[in-house]
Amino acid sequence: MRFMVLVPGSAESEAGEMPSTELLEAMTKYNEELVKAGVMLAGDGLHPTAKGAKVRFDGAQRTVIDGPFTEAKELVAGYWIWECASRDEAIEWLKRAPFDGGTEIELRQVFEADDFGEQLTPELREAEERMREQIGERD
Repeated sequence: MRFMVLVPGSAESEAGEMPSTELLEAMTKYNEELVKAGVMLAGDGLHPTAKGAKVRFDGAQRTVIDGPFTEAKELVAGYWIWECASRDEAIEWLKRAPFDGGTEIELRQVFEADDFGEQLTPELREAEERMREQIGERD
C-alpha cells in the first residue's frame, strides 16, 4: 500500500524561512531510516505559495490565481510517498517523525489500480501501466 504524508504549511514556511540545522539533521536521520526500511519512495519540501499558482476550472474557462494563498494552516509545505504493508505500519512510522508543537500531519492512502474495479477497463489499465513505465524510465 502506498501512502501520501502531507506536511502542513506554517507562517514560517510561507515566509520562506528555512528550518534550523537541528531540524534538518533530525529530518535527514528520519528520512535515512525510512529509506533503509524501504518505506520512503519520494519526499520533498515545497516553496511558499507566493511562488505558486492555482488554476480554477469553470466549464471551458480557466482562471490562474497567483499566490500567496491565505489560511497557512490549510497549505502543504512538504510531502512523502511511502510504501507500507498497512495503514497501521504507516501510522507507526509517522509517530516517529521529528515534529513538535501540536503539528498535525495528514496520512492518506494512494489509490491503486485494483481499487477502481471494473471502471478501469483493460485498455485504461494498460495505458496506466505504460505511463508508469515511462515515468520509471526517468529515474
